Amino acid sequence: MSDKMFKTGNPKIDQYILELSKLFPPSEDHEVLRLEILTTVAKFFLEHKDLGDYKLINSALKELRHAFRIFHPYRHIRKVVVFGSARIETSSPCYKMAVELAELLVQEKMMIITGAGGGIMEAANKGAGRKESFGININLPFEQQANSYIDGDPKLMEFKYFFTRKLIFIKESDATILLPGGMGTLDEGFENLTLFQTGKSLPRPIILLEPKNGDYWKIWLDWVKAVLIKNKFISPDDINLFQLKHSAKEACNAIRKFYCVYHSLRYFKGLTIIRCIKPIPLKVIKRLNDEFKDIVAEGKIYSSPPLQGETKSDDRTHKMPRLVFKFNKQRFGRLNKMIQSINEWVT
Repeated sequence: MSDKMFKTGNPKIDQYILELSKLFPPSEDHEVLRLEILTTVAKFFLEHKDLGDYKLINSALKELRHAFRIFHPYRHIRKVVVFGSARIETSSPCYKMAVELAELLVQEKMMIITGAGGGIMEAANKGAGRKESFGININLPFEQQANSYIDGDPKLMEFKYFFTRKLIFIKESDATILLPGGMGTLDEGFENLTLFQTGKSLPRPIILLEPKNGDYWKIWLDWVKAVLIKNKFISPDDINLFQLKHSAKEACNAIRKFYCVYHSLRYFKGLTIIRCIKPIPLKVIKRLNDEFKDIVAEGKIYSSPPLQGETKSDDRTHKMPRLVFKFNKQRFGRLNKMIQSINEWVT
């Protein structure tokens, strides 16, 4: 074990950790991380004796491990998480809209994730069907029981903690749909926006959805403009973090369009790499440099093959065309606008 390796400070325990790590299947790329995880667990037991802390760590790790195991076989499929009130009746236009939306997304070869409860969540699971549905339920003393369209399915997960549940919602999905709802819906909405705005999540479509005659999101958007933007609590660019749509078809098309050229983004050695499904013409790259130079910290936006050390040969994204630049990591609304522009200008 290297002297620079993360250690417990107890040579005997460190040696046991090293020996234990060798009992797992070989994984050269992740060996250091594996040792750090085991060392972190050991340090936790050396430093803490509180039963409540033990229970929290144990439950959180078990929930995350189980969720990762469930989602792993489906990681190659785009997924859309749908939020909204658990209290909306089946006769509501929003309920019907959620059913239609899920049906359309499944037709686009996507899967649906919900909180597994009633109302909008039930509608989305109903529209998607069991085969294309996930449910991430939260154990509450009232209200939240798994709906009949996901109950008993192996892709239904039960969570004790909101923080682990919210992590999985973001980590395992590629787009967010928010229909009208209560505090939980607004909490998830602001969580999604905050993570995107601060660069703690990768770019994604975040869509506010309600019928044309609805005013739920209209009133919310008026407040955002009149209070948050007016008082400079957020930037005007942050409006580009989300879209307001008024039909299931519009929402589905917005998600499909977001991924029609853009595939994914990653940060690597100080660079931002945008991976695309199609090659980006030189005239488009020139236009991007003209219109989005305000978010380039240094140099220009340019096309590139995979950078040395960036990816493995068996990575699904290895052969994808790339745009590379030094993003200032401040104006994520503008970054989102740039991705939307790439989709529009290339297609």
